[in-house]
Amino acid sequence: MGDAPSSQEHLVVILPFPEPAALINDIRNSFPHVRVSYFQQQRDAQVNGAVPKDLLNSATILCMLHYAPTLADIPNVKLVHVISAGMDRYLNHPLVTDTDIHLTTTSGIHGPPIAEWVVMNWLVSSKMYDQTSEWQRKHIWTHNQSLINKMEDNVGKRVGILGYGSIGRQVARVAVAMGMQVLAFTVSPRTTPESRRDTGYIVPNTGDPDGSLPISWHSGTDKAALHDFLSLNLDHLLVAVPLTPSTEYLIGAEEMALLSKSCTRTTRRPFLTNISRGKVIDQDALMASLKAGELGGAAIDVTEPEPLPADHPLWDAPNLHITPHISSLGIEYMQRALDVLKVNLGRLEKGEPLINLYRRKAGY
Repeated sequence: MGDAPSSQEHLVVILPFPEPAALINDIRNSFPHVRVSYFQQQRDAQVNGAVPKDLLNSATILCMLHYAPTLADIPNVKLVHVISAGMDRYLNHPLVTDTDIHLTTTSGIHGPPIAEWVVMNWLVSSKMYDQTSEWQRKHIWTHNQSLINKMEDNVGKRVGILGYGSIGRQVARVAVAMGMQVLAFTVSPRTTPESRRDTGYIVPNTGDPDGSLPISWHSGTDKAALHDFLSLNLDHLLVAVPLTPSTEYLIGAEEMALLSKSCTRTTRRPFLTNISRGKVIDQDALMASLKAGELGGAAIDVTEPEPLPADHPLWDAPNLHITPHISSLGIEYMQRALDVLKVNLGRLEKGEPLINLYRRKAGY
């Protein structure tokens, strides 16, 4: 970031809910030289006029969730902290395209809740939870022998993680604890121990900080590299890549067929999980693959569009669990999101490099 600040910073927090007083006061107490202002934005007011201009004009740091500021209103801003794992909602905003203002995300905080959501769906499928839950509702106690060939554990199963960021690393941690094998795929090669380290925000006692959990690392930017990865006899594919122009519809009919063909397990077909963005997967191909039995099941927390219309056929696809983009939610969310901001305020104060810095050229 360069030199440490020589004058008082003005942090303006713009969020669509009442001020979390304890968390905001914690920032004030931790950084007494920083002036902190809070503005509750209405959810449907995302652009001009939503926030008083005098507040924006004096801001040097913004923290926001859905707000989209006009550049002319923020002449002094040098850092914007977004309460989101990604910047996809701002990719075409002048803040990204027309400035060199430092942009940071809350990437790293989502690992624990999303990993639990991912593994929950794996277990719901492998333990036939829907069937046994139906028995409970109907007051049925039975030792149905047909379940013997349907229920299984995850020991020895192979999970391919497409995008080995903070979420992928926490999924890997839980998967390895269950006896699974993890294979990681990244855009850039990670051939050295240093390159495999997690340099972003890490919730204590989570993730894979040194990148030691995967049994193998794979990388590439073209379809051939992706197809090689999908050919590695995977029982699970977790899609955890950011949404960029290069990842739109990354997983389509060809990829699902390859995933299924390369899986040698005869008892159950591969399970696909998407916690990325809806547009990363071809939803028509997903429905067709599930209906054809190429995939044994799928779980998605994201769709295209969002909200998913009530009459959309995706709702009725077989062996598919859909949740409305809630896998990261929890009472811990905002505290962790603002903790990332606190880390960067401390780094800004010391003139140190920021964490979770958005890289415009990379698109994430």
